[in-house]
Amino acid sequence: MTFSPAHWQSRLDALRAAHHVPGAVLAVFTDGRIHELASGLLHRGTGVEVTTDSVFQLGSIAKIYTATLVMQLVDSGGLDLDTPVAALLPEFSPAGARGADREITVRRLLSHTSGLTGEFTHDSGRGDDCLAAYVRAARNVALDCPPGTAVSYSSVGYTLLGRIVEVVTGRTWDQVLKERIVAPLGLNRTMTLPEEALAFRTAMGHLPGDGPDPEPAPAWDMMPRSAGPHGRVLASAADVLRLAKMHLDGGATADGTQVLGARSVAAMQRWEVDVPDRWTVSADGWGLGWSLYDWNGVPGYGHDGAALGQYGYLRVVPGADAIVVLLTNGGGARHLYADLFRELLADLAEVRMPPPFAPPAYPPAVDMTPLLGTYRREGVVITVSAPDGTPHLRYEFADAMRDFSPPLETDLTPLSATVFAAAGAAGTPFGEAWTPVVFAALVDGTPCCYINMRCAPRTTPGGKGVSRGGGKAH
Repeated sequence: MTFSPAHWQSRLDALRAAHHVPGAVLAVFTDGRIHELASGLLHRGTGVEVTTDSVFQLGSIAKIYTATLVMQLVDSGGLDLDTPVAALLPEFSPAGARGADREITVRRLLSHTSGLTGEFTHDSGRGDDCLAAYVRAARNVALDCPPGTAVSYSSVGYTLLGRIVEVVTGRTWDQVLKERIVAPLGLNRTMTLPEEALAFRTAMGHLPGDGPDPEPAPAWDMMPRSAGPHGRVLASAADVLRLAKMHLDGGATADGTQVLGARSVAAMQRWEVDVPDRWTVSADGWGLGWSLYDWNGVPGYGHDGAALGQYGYLRVVPGADAIVVLLTNGGGARHLYADLFRELLADLAEVRMPPPFAPPAYPPAVDMTPLLGTYRREGVVITVSAPDGTPHLRYEFADAMRDFSPPLETDLTPLSATVFAAAGAAGTPFGEAWTPVVFAALVDGTPCCYINMRCAPRTTPGGKGVSRGGGKAH
């Protein structure tokens, strides 16, 4: 169907207001054209309006930029996907690896199968050596699971990839991004540093307040420069779309310049690993950078991103030659994304997105016995029990994160024998109304628990379970 700007402007305005999102910008590629729509405010405190050229923080969508840089180096012969990271960054050796660091390869970093823990917070300064300093500080970062045994989302892995780009090229990650992606694609509203954003209309993040509408965040940008490769790119929605269109067009720009080789483009979209938790970021699988989707037989790829009070969503449907980018600055952004993309992708590409994650009205009966026990990843201990037959989860911070917050307790409502819904709570890992808790196994059969796309292997089996269902979360 022909894209109707007036219709979709009306839907964007209505859904943005309904979900209390201060501001949003939408870029759509269909029928060979780019369409841009804007709605709401960049900052509720100042009243500055969103325009289509406004710049937002992309969060983890930045990982696609880094993955593209890595694959450019593979194209040129400067890098091999199966090279151990230890050979490229000999100063990096995760704690307790016992030789497993040789199994952490470039490929596994790209596909989140390195086993490295999800987060390692360290501000290594604003200097050009910030990534080198971060890698030195992360020398003893932990493994959540052995390399190659499971998918487990890791921003640490992408920071390592950014440093590898620097080692191979002899230039900073920021410089390489500008020279190899921003310049050839003509991305005039894409940057990595806060002072560069001052020249543009820039979105302020918003956080939950006392009323239904979110309030401006206390600070605009809390990320250190070293977060760049995994989460610190700023851009307009149309610029994000142009990067995705290069991938959609086999690595070529509109004038035929080959920014990325066609084989590398295909490799990034090739299914590397299944994702047991198919709900947290709506992914069914992972490629070399891209989240991969299977919408009832219609394939697609993309990525989500989150910064302080800012959220972005990118989806590509190659069979329909369609791209959709939504950038927002707070409120019920995920609900806006779900409602808007469900309508938009159905109209543009006959995509039927799955319904929002929630437990059924009548939960199935589940024997919890195989799932009981203690699961652990770096900084987090998860205890699964079934008192009185009701599935229950305790989420407790440990190690360096032990003072982050008190333990979180929630009952679990089963959707199946391995998928459960935990009731949400604002400001916690269970921030949505319902958070998926998914049980799976590592390659060697070790049981594991997924929360927020992070894999926690079981360390201690539990006691006796009771075969009951319908545990009602509270």
